[in-house]
Amino acid sequence: MAATRVLLVRHGQSEWNAVGRWQGQADPPLSDVGRAQARAAASSLGALDAVFASDLQRATETAAIISAELGVGPVVVDPDLRERDAGEWSGLTRAEIEERYPGYLDGTPSFASGGSRRPPGWESDESVLERALRALATIGSAVDGGDVLAVTHGGLIYVVEGHLGQDRIERLANGAGRWVVVDGDRLTLGDRVLLVDEDEAPVTVPKAI
Repeated sequence: MAATRVLLVRHGQSEWNAVGRWQGQADPPLSDVGRAQARAAASSLGALDAVFASDLQRATETAAIISAELGVGPVVVDPDLRERDAGEWSGLTRAEIEERYPGYLDGTPSFASGGSRRPPGWESDESVLERALRALATIGSAVDGGDVLAVTHGGLIYVVEGHLGQDRIERLANGAGRWVVVDGDRLTLGDRVLLVDEDEAPVTVPKAI
């Protein structure tokens, strides 16, 4: 089998991203800005052999817009590409979390769980990584060689980056992502990219997952 390049991309801005609500596996739709970001992302991409997406609508709609713009599809939906379950923080703003869970967010980025306290229902890094690795294996098996777009979520991408040795993990904008090369059981981390051109759509960096 040939190596497959997979671009893991964060979905466009959702309605909850726009107001700073933590999402997790809640399912708010894209905002109008998010749809514009998806169209801008499509114009930044070259030829693709397949498009995959998380089953949450902010990802599937982003993928559907890109797929239609590029004429590649249909979109393959894989629940393993879902965002981390945020448990009791789903739907809350950062201010609401700090009020209800004082001290839980101190000293750690909102997308990192290592060494920090998290609420009931919070999905562990190990669980997210297990899903992510399974999704990448599925993509590698389905597309032998070539380039694949997988529209997913920030939390999942950060866990993959950390697993593959990225020490300093910066927050991803909507429409930004990371290349990963899948070569059988071997994964290699590639470059980060930002697909959204500010001349075509605003670049947004959500304050929450």
